[in-house]
Amino acid sequence: MTRPTVAVVAPFYPPHIGGAERYAERIAHELRDSPDLEPVVITAAPGRRTEVETRDGVVVVRLARWFTVSNTPVNPLWWWNIRRILRRYRVAVINTHAPVAFLADVATLVAGRRPVVQTYHAGSMVKHTGHLDRLISGYEKHLLPRVFRRADVLVAVSPTSLAHAVPGSLVIPPGVDTTVFTPAHHPWGDTLLYVGRIDRSSAWKGVDVLIRAFAVVVRQHPRALLRIVGVGDALDDHRKLAESLGVADHVEFAGLLAVEDLVDAYQRARTVILPSRTESESFGMALVEAMACARPVIGSRVGGIPTVIDEGRTGLLVPPGDAGSLAEACLRLLTDDEMCARLGMAGRHHVEHAYAWPGLVDRYLDTFRGLLPGAAAATSRRVRAGSRPT
Repeated sequence: MTRPTVAVVAPFYPPHIGGAERYAERIAHELRDSPDLEPVVITAAPGRRTEVETRDGVVVVRLARWFTVSNTPVNPLWWWNIRRILRRYRVAVINTHAPVAFLADVATLVAGRRPVVQTYHAGSMVKHTGHLDRLISGYEKHLLPRVFRRADVLVAVSPTSLAHAVPGSLVIPPGVDTTVFTPAHHPWGDTLLYVGRIDRSSAWKGVDVLIRAFAVVVRQHPRALLRIVGVGDALDDHRKLAESLGVADHVEFAGLLAVEDLVDAYQRARTVILPSRTESESFGMALVEAMACARPVIGSRVGGIPTVIDEGRTGLLVPPGDAGSLAEACLRLLTDDEMCARLGMAGRHHVEHAYAWPGLVDRYLDTFRGLLPGAAAATSRRVRAGSRPT
């Protein structure tokens, strides 16, 4: 008997790095391993050619993009392409992942009678930095509420996600595989670690703030090393910034890492830092992965980061955009092994109880099953966003 298919729709998908990408991948893998459901992933290709591959036992359809606006891949033909894919793979339920616009929106709006579970990963994406803010603000004010209303189930990844404001939405945070991301007994070194996107359109990630803070750190702790894991079109910008600040010899741009190498990078780091500037950071997957490896973390007091870091117990919080405060936090951890060990072990304990994947993913699988045609819960779950029960 053919298993019902769930389409996982995300604008980016591994090997592209990012917390939302790993979140979508985990759902696809759990669907693959379930006895009664089947996944197909729909995502954007890096170029103008559609590609279909099987990645880790999951069919991944990478749709050709015509152009990119800021960080958003776009192709007007997706309105027809996605309809055809939904029919070809006999998709029964759609799970979209945003905030990157267009692909998830199109999949939602062409779903027909298929139920849609929309997972929204961010607060407002308005960056207060340029002319695109008006377009983003208009999208969040006018189109996004329409997409939310179409969703049968709306999932916020944290209380700062825009979806959380919709009555009846669920909160299912990203999780981590605590059997893969594990502590190791390496000596405390001098490496500060950043893991995440390095795109110009993601300047709100604050990598430049981290490099400026690191220049202060090196003057007081000359053995310090900053390791930056990720790729993007802002790499050269950050290399030039490190050179201009005289710390290029202390900064390593590691590119993309396989999972086992990423785990090793976490395990060998003194601390892992997420210096985000804006509410766009609704969670911070790298923080949870680092905590699972018993590493202390430093994050900005913005967006969803304070919901992940318990100040003084699992990590340290600093004002967003404040290189001086960030440098001070880094120096505290670089010079206090006991604090690092205490924060790290508390972080591991917290992740085991709050962010282990099995219980989180089970909520998704149960939701998908409840939306299948003929399921007893289907009618009760198909509640529009403005009238959802609280």
